[in-house]
Amino acid sequence: MATGRGIRRLATISDVASLAGVGEATVSRVLNGSALVREATRQRVQAAIEELDYRPSPIARSLSGGRAMTLGVVAPFFVRPSAVERLQGAEAGFTDAGYDTVLYNVSTPEQRREQFANVARGRADGVLVISVSPPRREMDRLVGSRIPMVLVDLRHPGVTHIYTDDVEGGRLATRYLLELGHRRIAFVGDFIDNPFGFTSSAHRCAGFQDTMRRAGLDVPPVYVKEGEHSREVAVRMAAELLALAEPPTAIFAASDTQAFGVLEAAAGAGVDVPGQLSVMGFDDIEVAAYVGLTTVRQPLRYSGARGARLLLDLAEGGSPPEPVVEKLRIELIERRTTASPPN
Repeated sequence: MATGRGIRRLATISDVASLAGVGEATVSRVLNGSALVREATRQRVQAAIEELDYRPSPIARSLSGGRAMTLGVVAPFFVRPSAVERLQGAEAGFTDAGYDTVLYNVSTPEQRREQFANVARGRADGVLVISVSPPRREMDRLVGSRIPMVLVDLRHPGVTHIYTDDVEGGRLATRYLLELGHRRIAFVGDFIDNPFGFTSSAHRCAGFQDTMRRAGLDVPPVYVKEGEHSREVAVRMAAELLALAEPPTAIFAASDTQAFGVLEAAAGAGVDVPGQLSVMGFDDIEVAAYVGLTTVRQPLRYSGARGARLLLDLAEGGSPPEPVVEKLRIELIERRTTASPPN
């Protein structure tokens, strides 16, 4: 809304009400998604909002609705590409809805318990939990507190969650390598027993081993490598595999980051990819396409955005009668790092 001397005054809720020919309470109900407004009135108010470019004040909304207009996000290792992509999707959704985002980083086992305790004690209107599962005591406390909560990349009965079927992802990757003709396939992933409660790598490994077994193929214990989740550790584990008397012709890594380590180890050992070794990852983070990595894609940014939308619905009173459970679609992305094995 313009005023003299070229200065622009922000439209108010009163301006919207006046233009739409309704009361301010009706505008407020439209903004809050109330079902008590007739559709024709809602459309008139929405048209006035768009014409005036009206933006509700987060402070005013928090005062009128009794909410802090703050949402918490608990996620592990903010520097990990997969976590970053999910966070980008979630944060954009929260910002568009007028909420501030409080990030709770979990990078040590001690922080895992501490950060979930902080969430339970805090005044956030809801919490989005990504990948790192709360310890049992903290989960019970969060569920008991009735704080709106959505889990992403996790599963829990009675809580709205979005998840990837990692066992099926492991099967999908292994079937593809078998169809190419590989029989000596190794796996590089995280420690199965870890203090963060991560399960994705273990489940992908389970899918890999199950598919190999169904194909009548044994997986030597030395072909399964576990270590900390990092490119550097993956380089070391892959180098050990390539130094074996009978090295694998393909390596399936539990993440793209670890697959990059496998590629680095192959380059260091003078092993041609994909001529002598096929390499496969999981996630399809942004840089995977530039490297030409064959991988299993899961919709990282979408999962964060979808989790944010479900949490906003819960925080704003749209709680469904039953928790929402959504399984994310995965797909195999074939690029330059895989081929049939050498004769």
